[in-house]
Amino acid sequence: MARPRRAKRWRRGRSVNDANDIPEQVRLKAQSAGQAGAAWLAGLERTVAELAREWGLTVGRTLTGGTEAFVAEVTLADGRQAVLKVAHPGAMLSAGELQTLLAARGRGYAEVYAYDEARSALLLERLGPPLAELGMPPDAQIAAICETLAEAWAVTPAGARLTTGAEKARSLSDFIETTWRELGQPCSAQVIDTALRYAEERRRSFDPRSAVLAHGDAHPWNALLVPGGGPARRFKLVDPDGLWIERAYDLGILMREWTPELLAGDSVALGVARCRMLAGLAGVEAGPIWQWGFIERTSTALLCLKVGLAGGREMLAVAEQWARAAPRDIV
Repeated sequence: MARPRRAKRWRRGRSVNDANDIPEQVRLKAQSAGQAGAAWLAGLERTVAELAREWGLTVGRTLTGGTEAFVAEVTLADGRQAVLKVAHPGAMLSAGELQTLLAARGRGYAEVYAYDEARSALLLERLGPPLAELGMPPDAQIAAICETLAEAWAVTPAGARLTTGAEKARSLSDFIETTWRELGQPCSAQVIDTALRYAEERRRSFDPRSAVLAHGDAHPWNALLVPGGGPARRFKLVDPDGLWIERAYDLGILMREWTPELLAGDSVALGVARCRMLAGLAGVEAGPIWQWGFIERTSTALLCLKVGLAGGREMLAVAEQWARAAPRDIV
């Protein structure tokens, strides 16, 4: 979800619209939503104050690490520790996120204490630090996320209309093609052609009978430590997209991560090794994992370039190598 930024109290005379209070990545994403995002930023202090009054909250530290919402630590009137999340217009609280969290009831996901759909606000159980901050090597992080996903995939959606794997593949394909042209073609046509071809294969392969309720963005910042778990660390997921899709999609997200490690060596060989590791841990075929990973790497890189976030060109550098030397024994 996010990582602590600095201690603060929500009090009169202290505006959350100060640059120190709204994480820069959240501000950039909100501004990319145009006038709606600007209005959200201008009214955020009032929104949080209203929610704090209605839900009996004392608001503490602003948290950073995410891009989709203002997030802060809060304390309930009964002393419970929680987290308040208010999503910006570019990432409004979706039916998929809400239905996933409510269906899970704390199984594999953070438990929901309260929600307000009109204001895209959630009150969630407070968990520990994100997996990304625990100093674990990438392979250990991957294993921890796969274990958490196995629990989360067992959640049954309660009659919600969720985005399907076919729809997700189509939307990513459209975004990649359109954004690549809007940005003046920042990578080779080979990368784009490969991503679009993979997306079409995943669209055609969608089978609702083998689909699960997937998180949709299960990276190390969205896996938070469960406090008091002892030496056997357990994690819960936050910020789900909530998709009805094959397991390989969630695993493909992890193919998108740890770009510096991939660039430090043979990006293709390291990518293949990671893909095979994911396949073995989750019991899922490697081919779909590789394809979703390539699609996600390409789309996320273009999004970073579009909204001004760091890392986009490095992600594309790996995609260029993967497109030129796609492992035939996997795809």
